[in-house]
Amino acid sequence: MLENLKPISKDAILGIMALFRDDNNDEKIDLSVGVYQNQEGVTPVLSSVKKAESQLIEDQKTKSYVSIAGNSIFNSSIQNLIFGKDHDAIQSGRVSTIQTPGGSGGLCIAAHLILRSNRKTKVWLSNPSWPNHYPLLKLAGLSLEQYPYYNYQNHSIDFISLLSAVEKMNQGDLILLHGCCHNPSGSDFSMEQWKELGYLLKKKKVIPFIDLAYLGLGDGIDKDAFGVRFMAEILPELIVVSSCSKNFGLYRERVGAVSVVSENKDIADLTLANISNLARGIYSMPPDHGAAIVGHILTNQDLHDLWEAEVKQIRDRLNSIRALFVKKMKENNASQDFSFIGSEKGMFSFLGIDKDQIIRLREEFHIYMVESGRVNLAGVNEINVDRVTKSIIKVL
Repeated sequence: MLENLKPISKDAILGIMALFRDDNNDEKIDLSVGVYQNQEGVTPVLSSVKKAESQLIEDQKTKSYVSIAGNSIFNSSIQNLIFGKDHDAIQSGRVSTIQTPGGSGGLCIAAHLILRSNRKTKVWLSNPSWPNHYPLLKLAGLSLEQYPYYNYQNHSIDFISLLSAVEKMNQGDLILLHGCCHNPSGSDFSMEQWKELGYLLKKKKVIPFIDLAYLGLGDGIDKDAFGVRFMAEILPELIVVSSCSKNFGLYRERVGAVSVVSENKDIADLTLANISNLARGIYSMPPDHGAAIVGHILTNQDLHDLWEAEVKQIRDRLNSIRALFVKKMKENNASQDFSFIGSEKGMFSFLGIDKDQIIRLREEFHIYMVESGRVNLAGVNEINVDRVTKSIIKVL
């Protein structure tokens, strides 16, 4: 049987990680992997997480299953965090949420819900998008298309082309949007663009499918959630997949959720039954530990305040390192203008350099990034920023 399997091409990011691991140079720098790193190059455990975890371990009396839908405190808390507890969609019972094994688990459940609802529909992905969006959704069986998103020449959203693409979408199609901190470009919609896009989706009866993996890391919780909240306000249906990997630092705990906004409470109840049924058939029960931590933080005011302060520290560091990167490139007389990096959000950006230049950075300067040109700016700090920027200038 197994001899019939076909070879699988290596994951690009995992391949770069392996090269980095095998590099014995003490000054090597990793700008490829998609995790947050602090000034010391560590992906830290947040203090709020440590406190919540210790309290939960002290009080925990069983390791029995929780439920197919996951941790109920987590589910209600994450709903309130994303939509705002006073949002009409919450108050009217239009939102159905289940806990999932990470954001990827949420994407899987959402994909199967879409297929169960309408097998003929298309899902449109931004060009570019998170590299795993396409294989994950394709493996589930969805029909996928692309819409233009990023203009590589002027380093900004190609909003006019995006709107033109939406005009050509069919009723019932879904458009996958990044809620904030677009991965890989770092280029986000303005509030005005969210509104214009939302009204066009309403006119075309196209359903937003929003991946919210970086809530809080762009402009803060409320501003980062603006697009989701606005869409839920004006549209009858919406799918939101969220992750707690980045904003809670719970990468290995696999904490995520899928939240579906329906037209009314009756359909929301029907939706909840269906996404729970899908979860039962795919992984049965989600892991509780990370979700319990998040639920405890979000329902304890002191821990909630501490967590928000820690998220602000992460956000401030990302914004300050962007500003410092731009400053250093200018001071060192870079032949290209890199000011666009200062206006982007989150961890990622496209430097606008080609594959040969990226290979030179790796082989000559021991600086690693994926060959698409995406760079994780969280890998830059005050200690290595001079070497990073000067090395980039040398390959331009």
